[in-house]
Amino acid sequence: MFAASQIFGIFHFPLFLSTVLLSAIILYFMGTAKSGKLHYIRSISGLKAIDEAVGRATELGKPVLFISGLADVDNVQTLAALSILSHVARKTAEYDTSLVMPNNYSVTMVMAQEVVREAHLKVGRPDTFQPENIYYVSDAQFAFVGHVLGVIERSKPAANIYMGRYFAESLILAEAGFATKAIQIAGTAETPQLPFFFTACDYCLIGEELFAASAYLSKNPKQTGSIKAQDVIKVLILAGIAVGAILATLH
Repeated sequence: MFAASQIFGIFHFPLFLSTVLLSAIILYFMGTAKSGKLHYIRSISGLKAIDEAVGRATELGKPVLFISGLADVDNVQTLAALSILSHVARKTAEYDTSLVMPNNYSVTMVMAQEVVREAHLKVGRPDTFQPENIYYVSDAQFAFVGHVLGVIERSKPAANIYMGRYFAESLILAEAGFATKAIQIAGTAETPQLPFFFTACDYCLIGEELFAASAYLSKNPKQTGSIKAQDVIKVLILAGIAVGAILATLH
């Protein structure tokens, strides 16, 4: 016979209870979103500026440059970047504007090509899709960065969009785009790189804004419900910390 403590860790019960509670909150908000209820997601200026940036590139007859960071598709920031790419590709397809996307990884390139192809199909312009504009460069960090700098200098895109995971190259890319007077929109969850994007870019998505972008742009019920649930969970956690601090202070 097993003792009850061997079957169920009583000291882990608070963790079990919190997991059930958090799961219930997420399922509730996803369910209400699927039933038709619209959950408010605050506007993100960097995402609202994408349409303006693509419009400016169209007026000037110049391309839009999109970089999905220097991480492969096994990184969540790259997946978030590809979600934003879908919206950018739809806009460039609608306006018949060239979209250029060098890639640091071959798998990312293949996924990006499919995302852009699907965007062209959705707007009814599959014939304007140019797969040669979405291409693989190199896995080497600065070999890739050097190529992108060449693209910026030669093509002088009117809009540069940097989304995903970045390292030491963040300021190099942003500074090059700033020198060509392009509208620059960046987004990353890498905290050390945010100051460089703040300095040289017009708009910047900070941390979790990058991950909320897909819900904001797509209005997908599952995604918006999940974002709303996360906000509620954060409030509950902060409230729990505050109550715990008060109780500890009062002994």
